Amino acid sequence: MKRIKLITVLCFALLIAGSYFYPSATIVTGQLAGSSLTVPSGFSASDRDYTTKVGLHWQPVRDASTYRIFRNISNDTATATDVGATAANYFFDTSATANQQYFYWVRAENAQTNSGFSAPDQGTKAVGDTDPGPPFPPLQPPTAPAANQVTAAKAYLGKALFWDEQLSSTKTVSCGTCHRPAEGGSDPRTNAATRNPGFDGTFATADDIFGSPGVPVNYTDGNYGWSSQFGMNLQVTGRKAPSYLNAGYSDLGLFWDGRAGNAFRDPITNAILLASSASLESQAVGPPVSDAEMGHAGRDWNQVATRVSASDPLALAHAVPAGLNGWIDGRSYAELFEEAFGSPGITPARIAMAIGTHERTLFSDRTPLDRNSAGIEELTVQEEDGRDIFQAVNCTFCHGGALLTDQAFHNIGVRPQVEDRGRGIVTGEPGDDAKFKTPNLRNLELRGPFMHNGRFATVEEVVEFYNRGGDFDAPNKDPRVRPLNLNNQQKASLSAFLKRPLTDERVKFELPPFDRPKLYTESTHVPVVSGTGRSGSGGMIPNAIAIEPPLLGNPSFTVAVSNALGSASAVVVIGSVDPGIGTSIPASGSFARVNVNLAGGGAGNGYGSANLAIPDNVALVGQTFYGRWYVTDASAENGFSVSRLFQFTVFGDAASGDEAPFDFDGDGKTDLGIFRPSVGEWWINRSSTGATVAAQFGASTDQIVPADYTGDGKTDIAFWRPSTGEWYVLRSEDSSFYSVPFGTS
Repeated sequence: MKRIKLITVLCFALLIAGSYFYPSATIVTGQLAGSSLTVPSGFSASDRDYTTKVGLHWQPVRDASTYRIFRNISNDTATATDVGATAANYFFDTSATANQQYFYWVRAENAQTNSGFSAPDQGTKAVGDTDPGPPFPPLQPPTAPAANQVTAAKAYLGKALFWDEQLSSTKTVSCGTCHRPAEGGSDPRTNAATRNPGFDGTFATADDIFGSPGVPVNYTDGNYGWSSQFGMNLQVTGRKAPSYLNAGYSDLGLFWDGRAGNAFRDPITNAILLASSASLESQAVGPPVSDAEMGHAGRDWNQVATRVSASDPLALAHAVPAGLNGWIDGRSYAELFEEAFGSPGITPARIAMAIGTHERTLFSDRTPLDRNSAGIEELTVQEEDGRDIFQAVNCTFCHGGALLTDQAFHNIGVRPQVEDRGRGIVTGEPGDDAKFKTPNLRNLELRGPFMHNGRFATVEEVVEFYNRGGDFDAPNKDPRVRPLNLNNQQKASLSAFLKRPLTDERVKFELPPFDRPKLYTESTHVPVVSGTGRSGSGGMIPNAIAIEPPLLGNPSFTVAVSNALGSASAVVVIGSVDPGIGTSIPASGSFARVNVNLAGGGAGNGYGSANLAIPDNVALVGQTFYGRWYVTDASAENGFSVSRLFQFTVFGDAASGDEAPFDFDGDGKTDLGIFRPSVGEWWINRSSTGATVAAQFGASTDQIVPADYTGDGKTDIAFWRPSTGEWYVLRSEDSSFYSVPFGTS
């Protein structure tokens, strides 16, 4: 959002008295009454990406219900033509003339007002084949369920929810943790270390699955439990995370086994809410209640909705894209849900519908293959050869069409049929055992490792697999998976076709609409375990576990210990300095000291956890604390073993806004006051009457300086603008304002 210009500040000041003050009984939703809609930002138009249209995209605006698009052959809004309107934040102009360069604009609208025009962008429809047809026709936007149509507000609510780690029980996993655009919609963390032991239950054997780390075993009270496979470490999923991009097209279900059906049922009542085209909504309700992926044991959707209600949107995230941050605008989830759905209420079904709507907007239709099929762009000679081979060996039977998938289920012989029944688990039919959903191939090169078990690390390994005709036979193995007898040059060409031509650059570089916030787990806020400890029975050093966010006010911050003596008494001590490895267990900790009786039996088998709270005290922000576990153990020096050091620094918003604790009404008492920099809003609770008033005066880069500048015994709203050295004062007596230049930045 551009900095508020001086004329805007003048207008706000003149309107304060009549438009921006409300009695305390008034519930203010949306923007303050009388204010105009913000001009849409981030507006872009496609340039010769399509032969049938020009694609337009922009960032949503708070409280807008409609976006109207205009175009002209000159940079002149006065004579621009209205070419259509939409509730979404993208639009395709199909009436453009090919090879004519246009200027485009968008404006936001609602029932009360319109915004100004956005900054222009130029776009052109390409000359080429307007009806390419098979095998790779153009990709059109997916169909939305009739009762869950795409709107910009709903999509951005879904985007916030998708990336919010607070949806998980431990506040460490979001949907986006396992599904990131730059990795083709899959999980960048999947590697040789993220193993599930697979069918035989034994690590480092041929049936291991390379999946996604989720949460440790944990319970409603926040404490951790023990997994027979993973101990107190993060559990790893039993399948590789599929891409969430271009996932809105399937009518045969989502997940590798298709268990997320086309009809969406209310997670609470099981009533059908969306009869068709709703696989995305059905898929969204799975991970948050999975006790391996995001949830605790026995978690239900009412608990998920309660967590959302109690959370500030994206409180754990950083580097939130400007468009998303601007739409959230400091509001609560309750306010965001009300805008997105038109009425109050945070429900499980609405959470799923919002996330599904966000995912439905993520179709990557600007690849070199799209432009090649339309006659706009040539592939390289090697890529063209690879395309010919792809068709000649009948890869298109399963991987044809705009998405390069038939959306069906096949056994291609990746592993023995008995190890993972796949589709057979859903249908109950033995003939479906080991069948898995055909993945779409868009952005394929970004999302390795490949297959449902993450078995193959590279595209080249996948090509080798198909060239040898698969690895394991079965009665229902697809007969089209047979030896291809390709030579090295042909295999290299086929691999080349599967890479750059299928990759949308917006996905690769996480450009809108594929931009995203950075996660807590990608930040420097994650607790660190370092140094040395003291060994106990069996020569084991207790293993300190600290993964949860030390967020200001976090009511459930769990630290744990494993690898200790079973059934022993343990103490976790946390303070402002390292409690150390001394001759006695520290008697106190300035942050916490908690006794825990460890479970398990024998040397190295003891485990336990302590569920703590981070006090909601702003003085803690930025403070670093240090902790260790002390385990009573007769075999250890001085009678106790000691874990390595864990440390964390409390982070969070030091205040919901800059405090303005002054006497704005002149009754001799300090009034509660908040300044919200993101929108330049002042909120004041008058101690004399209990009334709450609001005013918009200033911008996010201004420094507030409230004081009694007019000598009437009342504090005046005021700010100093470093960029100009100007002071602005809003007189308390009549709401007029004046400005004075004094100082420099």
